[in-house]
Amino acid sequence: MGKETKLTEAMRTETDRTEARRPWGLAAFLLVALCAFVALGVWQVQRMHWKHALIARVEARVHAAPVAVPDDAKLTGEGARDLDYLRVGIAGTYEGRATALVRAATELGTGYWTMTPIRTAEGRQVWINRGFVPAGTTREQAAATTPAGEVEVTGLLRPTEPGGSILQSNQPGADRWYSRDVKALATVRGIGPVAPAFVDAQVEKAAAVQGLRPVPGLTQIHFPDSHLSYALTWFAMAAMSAMALIFVWRRGQWTA
Repeated sequence: MGKETKLTEAMRTETDRTEARRPWGLAAFLLVALCAFVALGVWQVQRMHWKHALIARVEARVHAAPVAVPDDAKLTGEGARDLDYLRVGIAGTYEGRATALVRAATELGTGYWTMTPIRTAEGRQVWINRGFVPAGTTREQAAATTPAGEVEVTGLLRPTEPGGSILQSNQPGADRWYSRDVKALATVRGIGPVAPAFVDAQVEKAAAVQGLRPVPGLTQIHFPDSHLSYALTWFAMAAMSAMALIFVWRRGQWTA
């Protein structure tokens, strides 16, 4: 009988020890989770400030006075991202024969971007996105709208889009384009070296306009900004972890 009593007491003691350890293990887990959630919330707040600063910089570029298109070295260097949406002006003559149509989905519906290179007096070539034309437009019809003679274009500088869209790859051999890949376009059209970026036209000034013109000024400038909601979510989870941690701590004190 005495042996059974001692065994029972030993089992109870071990059970008590195990149960006493459980709250502290859970408390450690909750503490790690709390720190992680707070860190993630702080990171999202930092991202939010970075995004707001980026939007402010882009807005300043878009509404600034136009400047000359930067040279190729700047367009491919480390600071190339700082030139995105830069408002630029360029003058020259269009190479209408090299016009290409690139698939587009806009607020006006589906259709094409009309891409035509412009050659400056110095011989530099830059692709210009002259604007949107509706589905059903042929390359010949789009090329026929190209103004003859000297043209002045004001627009926003955009980086090349190599390869194609997310869903479809460009098919240069079939002259089917799903992104504005300036190097590939130049190669297919055989026009020689071009700037490694293109200009989304906002205003096109020409002495003579032939037929209907593409619709310019449809550049979409949108930066997703959900960082505040993400931060609030992480901080809410941190608060719940803190409340759970307090509960477990008190429970551990009661069972100690």
